Amino acid sequence: MAQQTLRQKLEILADAAKYDASCASSGTAKKNSLGGKGIGSTEGMGICHAYAPDGRCISLLKILLTNHCIFDCHYCINRKSSNVARARFTPQEVVDLTLNFYRRNYIEGLFLSSGIVKSANHTMEQMVEVARILREEHDFRGYIHLKTIPEADPEVIHAAGLYADRISINVELPTRAGLTRLAPDKDEAQIEGAMGNTKAQIIEAKDARKRFRHAPRFAPAGQSTQMIVGADDANDTAIIGKASRLYGAFGLRRVYYSAFSPIPDASAVLPLKRPPLLREHRLYQSDWLMRFYGFAPGEVADATEADGNLPLDIDPKLAWALKFRESFPVDVNRAAKEQLLRVPGLGTTAVGRILAARRHRTLRLDDVARLTASIAKVRPFICALDWRPTLLTDRADLRCLLTPRQEQLELF
Repeated sequence: MAQQTLRQKLEILADAAKYDASCASSGTAKKNSLGGKGIGSTEGMGICHAYAPDGRCISLLKILLTNHCIFDCHYCINRKSSNVARARFTPQEVVDLTLNFYRRNYIEGLFLSSGIVKSANHTMEQMVEVARILREEHDFRGYIHLKTIPEADPEVIHAAGLYADRISINVELPTRAGLTRLAPDKDEAQIEGAMGNTKAQIIEAKDARKRFRHAPRFAPAGQSTQMIVGADDANDTAIIGKASRLYGAFGLRRVYYSAFSPIPDASAVLPLKRPPLLREHRLYQSDWLMRFYGFAPGEVADATEADGNLPLDIDPKLAWALKFRESFPVDVNRAAKEQLLRVPGLGTTAVGRILAARRHRTLRLDDVARLTASIAKVRPFICALDWRPTLLTDRADLRCLLTPRQEQLELF
């Protein structure tokens, strides 16, 4: 068999990495290379591969170290029994690619994951070596995200956190039953044990930095995880509950949701078609409600339909508001911030503008319209100096009136 060129490897391993969603960066603070030694900066702009939660565009080289794998997870295109072209980088090849892409201003950092070859420890050590060479031999200060392997020894995962800005461990599926059925080589307790160890090390490193200026950093941008949506029969209520528990138990920065995508030579136990992509988007919106809008997991779950899934035609905040109309209308001149954040159509920015403006004058409906992106969605749920939605909030056809003809994928 002819030896693969670097370009051929890149084509295979970059394509294989597209199924991993958890690669957005945030929370890191690296020096700009224009003002100091070293190369790489997370502050500039390049080719857009991911967005941080604060809206910054982060360009990352997103690849696998290898797509060879000793595991046989049914949903994974790189599983042991999958009939796909295989490739494998050496650590030095990944380093060279990262530096060459950076110097061409294509990227600002590296997202590195891998199939498991030989053993979890061997693979994890190879990934750590990539980060070590970049940091120690090339003084690379760009963003590095390493996907860690929970089956690896804690000492190896700890080494990853010393070089990476963020590390992540995928829980893969929302339920233990789904994981046991579709990923027989993985264990929920082992995955969560690794996440717990990572949380403890992040906290310990932060405490050490407070006492000792030069104490080493450990994954300063935190840890994240990913759940596959639609590969098993878990509904959105189960997914929302799992995400909430992960945030609370492990202090995650992000939970990413990835709609299951049918793969070549798929296992017979998998669905024949992918779930609606809009379902993934609704889960991200529900995630936002819990993280930034003060909604409890049970309240978000209250927005689901009879089958336990979020409605696809309207966003979960509107779905909740329509179910609990007794909470409205909200007086924009008197209501607390927490009440305003529950109004469909009002995002955190709009609520901040309303709170600032009403200090100086009593707001009318036209004032609110100038402070929001669209007054049509907001109007049935608020009252102002010259506006009260008499009978509007109780209309049986209000959902139809507020459902856009063409769904637009945007947050509230």
